[in-house]
Amino acid sequence: MSDSTTATLNDPAAPAPAAPAGVISVRPVLLPGGAARGADLQVRVSAPTEGSDLPVVLFSHGFGQSMDDYAPLADYWAAHGFVVLQPTHLDSRTLAVAPEDPRTPHIWRFRIEDLTRVLDGLDTLLAAVPGLGGRVDRDRVAVAGHSWGAQSVSTLLGARVLTADGVPGEDLTDPRVKAGVLFALTGLGDELTPFAAEHFSFMRPSFDAMTAPALIVAGDHDQSALSTRGPDWFVDPYLYSPGAKSLLTLYGAEHSLGGINGYSSTATTDENPARVALLQQLSTAYLRSALDPADAAWQDAAAALAEAPSPLGKLESKDA
Repeated sequence: MSDSTTATLNDPAAPAPAAPAGVISVRPVLLPGGAARGADLQVRVSAPTEGSDLPVVLFSHGFGQSMDDYAPLADYWAAHGFVVLQPTHLDSRTLAVAPEDPRTPHIWRFRIEDLTRVLDGLDTLLAAVPGLGGRVDRDRVAVAGHSWGAQSVSTLLGARVLTADGVPGEDLTDPRVKAGVLFALTGLGDELTPFAAEHFSFMRPSFDAMTAPALIVAGDHDQSALSTRGPDWFVDPYLYSPGAKSLLTLYGAEHSLGGINGYSSTATTDENPARVALLQQLSTAYLRSALDPADAAWQDAAAALAEAPSPLGKLESKDA
């Protein structure tokens, strides 16, 4: 990691590390959605204008949002050497699927199918950006998501949805995915509010088989209206999943984690540019090292955060 990155982690007021010359983004790239979905899948593809052997990050947005949101993350990752793929799921406000639409109760499953469809359609997506296809390392693929998006991508990492009888549902793990970054991923479903229990049956996860490496990000002020528990609910994915995991707990952060969902998003309840900058840098370092074990970016970033005089959060990790 460069000296400038270390400086930024220790001092949020320090300038951000230099980025590549530019980013190119193409939207929408369409993938056939199938009869059940009822609409083509729209995807945004962003990539750096320079570089080769580029890894891929597939990002799933939160409820109601779209491929055009989460620019603070997507732009940063693309500017730092990643190809970023952002599908628009059926719950997006841009698609206006009505609550009484027969697809609505199954959107959680359509979301997961969207993610698989993106990976299946990688050639088509890369071809939409001239010259990109030959610059991508297709063996280095990670997933990331926020809130419902984190729940969606967690299934590709091994999480499973429990049935009403508490039996793990279908295994949707995708071997093409090597690691993940899970922002504000909800916890176990044993203490849901009555509304959530009635309307969101998919919010009963099991993390017992989520063995893939992942960075889990939780805000210590994230009080969800869907659970009777407090912010510790968002720590469950770390506590109850095996394998190599890291947990970043952000001080004072609510569900927007400082504003990762957009530069000027009205949904942000805890706007904090320094917190977003920290997430940009730490998530990038994690992805680099998770997809290339020889890259020491994550080790360096973790050490810098631990040495910060006024850290914005704390890190802990486990191997099993």
